[in-house]
Amino acid sequence: MLYVVTGPPAGGKSTWVRGRAGPGDVVVDYDLIAGALSGPRSGNPWAHPEPVRTIAHRARTAAVREALRHVDDVDVYIIHAQPTPDWLATYTQHGAQIVTLDPGRDVVMARIAAERPASARAIAARWYNQAARTPGRPGPTTARQGAPAPDPLHAPPPRSSRTW
Repeated sequence: MLYVVTGPPAGGKSTWVRGRAGPGDVVVDYDLIAGALSGPRSGNPWAHPEPVRTIAHRARTAAVREALRHVDDVDVYIIHAQPTPDWLATYTQHGAQIVTLDPGRDVVMARIAAERPASARAIAARWYNQAARTPGRPGPTTARQGAPAPDPLHAPPPRSSRTW
């Protein structure tokens, strides 16, 4: 099964995936890739210098393309904060369950102020502005703070040969 997890920076995407992915599942997470590509650094773990960001984005794209080839064999979790319409179409073709995590703008901005680089504020604002322009975007399941997150074990039957 393919899970595509979207949402603003500091929205809980990585935490949601960590709570669900099991041994042998594939997780494609830009932050983990960038961290693996970075040497030792001090300070904010989300503040990656160039060229690490460029290399991480390219590695992430390659990992997503390869992971899509394996969704019938293992569960694949792709963290993609704000997929383009083309990426959404690709994910839909592979039977993705789109999970949008949004604890709310105030919570996200407070988390960013406390733990993320200042540049994440603009990314979050862009995410919320885009979400406001595309009401009724097809298919997302939204988990808000205080509400239970969507549970893949109780989701509709997977559209793959894998059984739960």
